[in-house]
Amino acid sequence: MDWASVAGIALALGGLLAGQLLEGGHLGSLVQPAAFIIVGVGTVGAVLLQSGMPDFVRGVRMARSVFVLPADTSAALELQVTTWSALARREGLLSLERYLDGVKEPFKAKGLRMLIDGIDPFKLKDILEAELDSYERRERLAIKVWDAAGGYAPTVGIIGAVLGLIHVMENLANPAQLGSGIAVAFVATIYGVGLANLVFLPIANKLKSLLAHEVAQREMLIAAFFGIALGDNPRVIQERMSAHRH
Repeated sequence: MDWASVAGIALALGGLLAGQLLEGGHLGSLVQPAAFIIVGVGTVGAVLLQSGMPDFVRGVRMARSVFVLPADTSAALELQVTTWSALARREGLLSLERYLDGVKEPFKAKGLRMLIDGIDPFKLKDILEAELDSYERRERLAIKVWDAAGGYAPTVGIIGAVLGLIHVMENLANPAQLGSGIAVAFVATIYGVGLANLVFLPIANKLKSLLAHEVAQREMLIAAFFGIALGDNPRVIQERMSAHRH
């Protein structure tokens, strides 16, 4: 569990609620179902229209990784690939076949399979780089779901505020109805701006950081596979991977 992310969202929302109490307000006044429906449903609809269902679903699923601390496998990966390079240099590329069944990550398994098959080093590098570009492009489209939500939510909040004011104007002759209309108007704006800046945009930026880390690891793998295919010294391959890691 990434406790920094949990603490961050708790502090952000807690600070908002604490400020409301310190100003003498009631927490119940921030609970407006109508405003929440306007902002929530409106934002989801706008994001779906922009992104499409596949990217939307993938983006929502990616949010889980914001609160799960990713394991730093760079050192273990470096050791594993260094072992492969030493074996390949000593016994040939076919000797790596014994490791293939134990590799679960599709990208790593594909690179190892191409090494065993004796693919030309430059073709191997081109294929893996193209696959990495495709992977990064797909992931960025999913992350844009949260960027888009952060952009649309404040605007939808303003729409909710206008709707609330329309409700107020329609009930000027009935003072008892004015309070709820004004509450929806202001709370809808708070929901839109608050969700965008305290939830949606931070999640998007965290996912971008995690993606950058994953892309760096895959670039490190590509450099290692290329070196093994060329028959480079294992120490050279290790140094090249260390440079990518740092």
